[in-house]
Amino acid sequence: MARLPEVERRTFLRGLGTAVALPWLGSALPRPLWGAPAEKPPLRMAFLFIPNGAHMPAWTPEAEGADFTLPPTLEPLAQVRRKITVLSGLAHDAGWAHGDGAGDHARSAATFLTGVHPVKTDGKGIRAGVSVDQVAAERLGGQTRFASLELGCEEGRLAGSCDSGYSCAYSNNISWRSPTEPAGKEVNPRQLFDRLFGAGRDDDRTQSRAKRDLEKKSILDLVQEDARSLRRRLAQQDARKLDEYLTGLRDIEKRIDSPGDSLFDEQGLARPKGIPEDYAKHARLMADLLAVSFQSDLTRIASWMFANEGSDKSYRAIEVAEGHHSLSHHQGDAEKQAKIAKINRYHVEQLAYFLERLDSIPEGDGTLLDHALVVYGGGLGDGNAHNHDDLPVLLAGAGGGALQTGRHMRYPKATPLMNLYLSMLDVCGIDVDALGDSTGRLPDLARV
Repeated sequence: MARLPEVERRTFLRGLGTAVALPWLGSALPRPLWGAPAEKPPLRMAFLFIPNGAHMPAWTPEAEGADFTLPPTLEPLAQVRRKITVLSGLAHDAGWAHGDGAGDHARSAATFLTGVHPVKTDGKGIRAGVSVDQVAAERLGGQTRFASLELGCEEGRLAGSCDSGYSCAYSNNISWRSPTEPAGKEVNPRQLFDRLFGAGRDDDRTQSRAKRDLEKKSILDLVQEDARSLRRRLAQQDARKLDEYLTGLRDIEKRIDSPGDSLFDEQGLARPKGIPEDYAKHARLMADLLAVSFQSDLTRIASWMFANEGSDKSYRAIEVAEGHHSLSHHQGDAEKQAKIAKINRYHVEQLAYFLERLDSIPEGDGTLLDHALVVYGGGLGDGNAHNHDDLPVLLAGAGGGALQTGRHMRYPKATPLMNLYLSMLDVCGIDVDALGDSTGRLPDLARV
């Protein structure tokens, strides 16, 4: 049987020092033979980290199974409730002291994606393990422009001591390329935008940025001709999808360059554009950039620290003036616990924004969220107890339909969190025997 006429696969719109990646456009892909299955959207994985534990009574659903009610902390996830799975009982044995004394915050972050007990040092000789995101990036990264993205909402040092003799490298990173090399993270939305959509030689990218700044132009102005050419060759539905995608990209660009987020200090010196003072604005810019990165297949693997472990950031936007870490040492004080729950819910509101964004993007036979696996949680249970069991963890997305969602699953006490990651790698076709302190796969996740 003869093949249908093919349309050349397009992945980028190009201009001076610019490459705007394209979303999933069915009519821009090579068409299969009649009767052959259509190409499926790729799977994506993201690992989102929160510091200082959680107020678990407000986090944990009472009922198990599909009939659970969202507890106060998780209520912002109501619109995507059917697409999340709350996982209770998971633990990180590697986070406990094991003779190393204090430093639970540093161990919380260092073990979150590695499952490996870090070497206690505040200088040379840092050592943890290869994180699950980098295991996935090693196998899948060659299929995308960026093997992985590492994001954050708080800057942090990689040197010096941050927690009881543990290096800041442990507290400020969750992604590790090798046991001795943390991946670092990008916290500036403007720099991330330029990294994602710059192309060519360094001097071309610099010229592109300078031209846009000088002429007050959008990055999309540099790829208009290429966009018009592609649009003429697309089916009507895909042309509309392209227009919506580019409009959304322009909205992100405007928010990054918003004068309202470019403040001045007492000497009248402009602070760098791109990092909003408001936490929610910052988090939602990062969420949109990560969503676009997944949508346009710039990467399929990402990690994102909502704040560094041990962060003492205050959240005045929700009327919490005290530092987060200070509050986490609540010693049973009900007022402090209520404020911790308030911060937890605020972070979940940012998660909800990200998940709803993914779920708003049609892709294949569902949405981008349906073809994703997003872990959200931390490496401490209660911040005051510094316990590394009964962790706050949930999984969003169905992995292309492989997993049954919309449930609260309770596992036996001290079940390794790394077992969840092994199961996720399986869904993505990555065969790994063990990961950190894993003991096997997490049962009962698959769709029956």
